[in-house]
Amino acid sequence: MNVRRSAAALAAVGVMAAAAPATAASPSPSPSTALPSGLYGSTDPKYDGVWRQSLALLAQHTLGVRPAAKAIDWLVGQQCANGGFAAFRADPAKSCEATTAQTDTNSTAAAVQALAALGEHDGEARKAVTWLKMMQNKDGGWGYTPGSPSDTNSTSVVIGALTAAGEDPSRLRTEGRTPYELLAKWSLSCAGDDAGALAHQPDKSGKLSADADATAAGVLGALGKGFVTTAGKAPQEGYVCADSDKPLTPREIARNGAAYLSDQLHGTGHLTTSLAGAKDQPDYGNTADAVLALAAQGWTKQAKKPYAWLEKNSARWARQSGPAAYAELIFVAHAMGTDPRDFGGTDLVRALNATGPAPQPAQATGADTERAEHESGRSLWWIIGTGLVAGIGIGFLLSGRRKRQQP
Repeated sequence: MNVRRSAAALAAVGVMAAAAPATAASPSPSPSTALPSGLYGSTDPKYDGVWRQSLALLAQHTLGVRPAAKAIDWLVGQQCANGGFAAFRADPAKSCEATTAQTDTNSTAAAVQALAALGEHDGEARKAVTWLKMMQNKDGGWGYTPGSPSDTNSTSVVIGALTAAGEDPSRLRTEGRTPYELLAKWSLSCAGDDAGALAHQPDKSGKLSADADATAAGVLGALGKGFVTTAGKAPQEGYVCADSDKPLTPREIARNGAAYLSDQLHGTGHLTTSLAGAKDQPDYGNTADAVLALAAQGWTKQAKKPYAWLEKNSARWARQSGPAAYAELIFVAHAMGTDPRDFGGTDLVRALNATGPAPQPAQATGADTERAEHESGRSLWWIIGTGLVAGIGIGFLLSGRRKRQQP
């Protein structure tokens, strides 16, 4: 992902985010903060607690695993009175207004997807959805924090959350603009090497630059998909990039974006990081995101090569990155219709379960009896490191906890 918009840009503390530094050890939890027993992951949750927790619960539910009750309770307890979620509240007993915790769209959208899937806290989910609707910008999209400029990643993750909650994002208009119109506006034309890509957001001059991270997110957003998706209907062969004087339709946005990702993956089977100082390093997270987007579009044929690359090469990255990477790979395997318990020889479900509270025993009835032997998902998280790190892989699923910089 692009550093200029990463929460890694956390200039206030002078660090940069890395979902998978191959050469750096995982940071220790803040010595001033004891990790809650219901929280997934062993690293400082300051910037990604709700995000990784939400995806952990969602990954477990997707595989038929019953999450630990205290894990669900922890997530619910993080909600602010206004309905939104901050990245992490060390003391949930204190109001969000009384702390430095700031609600953000990405944490809230992730929580909505998890709560909507679990179906145990509909009231909290509806309250969060109401907050997200209130945060829609005049251009139809969403920024990371309330009032911040819209970006493709945040807009897309909110679309996924609203869809999961039974809402129709196309009906959400501010000053007549929908989120899909924003995605169309930030889709690059079919001319040039970056045909069909999406930009994260325009730069100060209004220029759009192709961004694989944003494109993967934008494809899912245009399709109205969340983190959990299955392969779409296979498209016709020989797709030609759609370009016209009229705004692109959501279907055209998704197909153009998928074509861009397919082209980028065609050679090596993986994307490379755009992080300064990490030239030609594989980007595991964005590669996984791209496979997820291609599968959702129905392009499983084009996704087979990068999927095979992930099976062969992502084990070390996932171990170092922890529950975030394992969960993302589970979503990818689910979308491709393969078994996450045998991902290149790795049982992703078991690996994820080892990072947090043990799931509840499966109900001993029917097919559920067999599931009791299976462990499952945790959450996405990102590792914070200082300086330049090689071997970084940060997909939009892994980097959703970011504090965006102004364009």
